This record gives sequence, structure tokens and C-alpha cells, in this order.
Amino acid sequence: MENRDDVEYFDIPSAGEDDELTAELFRSAFRATGAAAGTTHRWRDMSPQQAESVWAALAAWVRWLVATYQLTTSVVPDCWWRHPEMVAELYALQRLEQVSFSADDAGFGPLAFHERLPHAVERLRMHSRTAGCVGLQAHKEPTPRFLEIDDPEFLEWKLAHHQPAAGF
Repeated sequence: MENRDDVEYFDIPSAGEDDELTAELFRSAFRATGAAAGTTHRWRDMSPQQAESVWAALAAWVRWLVATYQLTTSVVPDCWWRHPEMVAELYALQRLEQVSFSADDAGFGPLAFHERLPHAVERLRMHSRTAGCVGLQAHKEPTPRFLEIDDPEFLEWKLAHHQPAAGF
């Protein structure tokens, strides 16, 4: 009897006769992980010790990214670390780049990283423009916006059913 966990023999649907690329991508999604590429953390859940380690690694990586891809301050301003939206974008990009070179990657990871890089750069450029630091040539402290979740209207609203009736 065949072991359904054996991904090398897993029956993979194919659009064509020799769709090996699709098959390999599908297989790699189910392979056991090889060398660990590190843990991805949620920023708001990190301990101070985790944060210190993650910040050090991210800062070194952002320095590498900016130098390697010659990113200007309109993409990654000098005060990037003071803008949570840029930190989140850069951290996601760092994690993607890191797993792109993991032992269990079939070789598609680096290409995926480079395919996603222009989109990330555009989002970073938008964040930099919104932050306003580049135009000022100095850091502009963001004004946090906090939504009220204890507003009486919201509390009442969340208790009601807001989905269309069946058969609509």
C-alpha cells in the first residue's frame, strides 16, 4: 500500500503532459522542512529578548538590502525603524528572502523573492511618501490612530447579525 505522506509519489494533477514545474512546486509545499530558516515572529507578541535579536538581524538585513539593491531614501528612509508600517514590510521581505534560500527550497525561492521585490519597493515608497520624512529631510513622528472598540454604538452593532438572509 502506498503511503499518502510520501510526496515523491503523490498523484499531482497536471494541466499538460510534462508539467514538472507545477508538480515540483506542489511537492515542495508538502515536503518536510530541512534546515530551519528561523522563526517568524509577530511584532506585538515578542518578548524583549526576542525583539532585541529580531531588531539586530533586521537592521543588518535592511543595511544589506539598501546597499545591494541601491535603494534610495525615497524607498527606505534613514528613520525606517521608527515607522511600524515600513518595519512590517521590511521584516516580511527579510523573512521571504531568508526562506528563499532554505535547504528545502527546490530552487524557486530566489526567483519568488525577486518577483515580489518590486511590489515591496513600491509599497515602501508609498509608506515613505506618506510618512513625509524624505521631503523634510528629517524624521516626522507619525500620529497614531486608534479606533474606538468600546464605543456604545459599536458594542451594540457587533451583537447584531449583519449577513444577508439565505435565499437573498
